[in-house]
Amino acid sequence: MTCNLPNSRAKQDLPLLNAKEVAAWLGVTEDWVWDHSTRRAPYLPAIWLSNGALRFRRDKIANFIDERERLSAKRRTRR
Repeated sequence: MTCNLPNSRAKQDLPLLNAKEVAAWLGVTEDWVWDHSTRRAPYLPAIWLSNGALRFRRDKIANFIDERERLSAKRRTRR
């Protein structure tokens, strides 16, 4: 069976990541991931499920990394 969805939709069909997987990807603790998914800057875009579980889209985390990198480069050029 083939998927006739556009490419952008296919990306969203990837399995969601949990806090442990995001923490490993970013090289931070799970507590950091939870903290930055709820109230602290920089904010991690998260999906809250009805049972209190926290999940993340891969593309949103990749965008978060890109944005942090862009801001870091911008900060370096000001000095």
